[in-house]
This record gives sequence, structure tokens and C-alpha cells, in this order.
Amino acid sequence: MQTPGQYIYAIADSTVQEGYGPIGIQGGEVQVVRYGAIAAIVSDFAGTKLRPERRNLAAHNAVIKKVMEFETVLPMAFGTLADDMDDVMSILKNNETNFKEELDQVRGKVEMGVRVGMDLPNVFEYFVNKYSELTTLRDRILTMQNAASQLDKIELGRVFERILNEERERHTNSVKKVLLTLCDEIIENPPRDEREVMHLACLITRENQKAFEDGIFEAAKLFNNDFTFDFNGPWAPHHFIRMNVEA
Repeated sequence: MQTPGQYIYAIADSTVQEGYGPIGIQGGEVQVVRYGAIAAIVSDFAGTKLRPERRNLAAHNAVIKKVMEFETVLPMAFGTLADDMDDVMSILKNNETNFKEELDQVRGKVEMGVRVGMDLPNVFEYFVNKYSELTTLRDRILTMQNAASQLDKIELGRVFERILNEERERHTNSVKKVLLTLCDEIIENPPRDEREVMHLACLITRENQKAFEDGIFEAAKLFNNDFTFDFNGPWAPHHFIRMNVEA
């Protein structure tokens, strides 16, 4: 009979509790595999590949969220598979020191996400109306009509992108100035589109969550109604794990 593969959700201290039930991917029973001072949170998995479908992503996140209610965890990337239990043990054995160091770095901490966006019908027109440099370039191209070259349009786009990024940097710095004393670390992620001003990942202690949320509201007061604030979490510290594990 073929030994089932193992799906790895997270790494935790060896003192992590048991008994999470069949909430894993493919309805698998979530188990704890211990080695020394660390442990892996796993479930049986039939197959060699896993599609990032909504139900699979939901199960992956649900297991991590359940474990992290009371434990510090190192979340593994979606789709981390091991051949069998022996393979899981080898991963723990070969990475024990690094896992322990990573756990110590984020012990008692969670990740909060912060997104700030522009609630505008047309971002480009907003900046054209705000900056004379853009207004002059845009009007010159409109006046030229068919005579406007591709280089003229490229230059307009370049100036718009520069001004947009300068505004993003200024706004991001103002928010970080409010949050820095409330966070152990802040990571800036690339904006998803031109409407997004910033996407921050913030590492905070569990006990500091209320103060952090209050800080978000204070930061929001620095902005007018053209901007929207959204914060979410707590999550496992995905953005603050430094090591890569191959399985």
C-alpha cells in the first residue's frame, strides 16, 4: 500500500497542541510531527501537485489560523509537499537550528496588513489637475493632436509615474512615522495598481493589536476623503520569514 504524501502547513514549537481535526486540504486530519524542540503541522495528501483553487487556499489558511490562535508559527508556502513522514522528519532535522531561530524572531508576534488606496474616478486626471508640470505636458500633446509623437506620450507617462511614486513615498513615510513605535518591523510591498498608494506588512506583538488599530485611525486622519484605508489580520508572519525550505 502506497504511503500518503504529507502537506506541510507550518512549523511550530514542539509543545504545540494536538487535535485540530479533519480541517486540512482534501479533508485531511491535521497532525503534529515533532523533532527535538520543533514540530511540523501536516496532513495526508494524495497526489504530487496541488492547484491553487479557492477551496485549497481556504483550507491552507484555515489550518494556519487555527494553530496560531495559541501558538507561534512559521507559515509554509502554499503547496509545500513532502513525500512521506520520513521526509518531514528529515526537513525538521536538517533545519532545526534555523527553524528555532526564526521562531524566536517572531515569538508572540503576528502580522497585520495595511493598504491605502485612492478613491478617485481617474487617477491620471487627478494628478494632471494637481501638478502644473503634468498639465502643461498633457495640454501640449492635446494641442498637437495627430502631430504628437510616441516619444511625447512616453514622456507624459514617465512624468506621471515619477510624480505618482513621489506621492506614494511621501504618504507612506507619513503613515510609517505613526506606526513605527507600534511595530517591531514594517515591510513595504509593491502596489498592485496605480490606485494603490501603499501595501504594508507590519509585525506586532499580540498584546499590541488594539494600540496598532488605534494608530491606523490616527494615520488616516492625515488624509482627506480621496483616500481609503484598510487593515487586516492578525495573520501568521508570512512576510517576516527569512528562510526558504524545499520539500
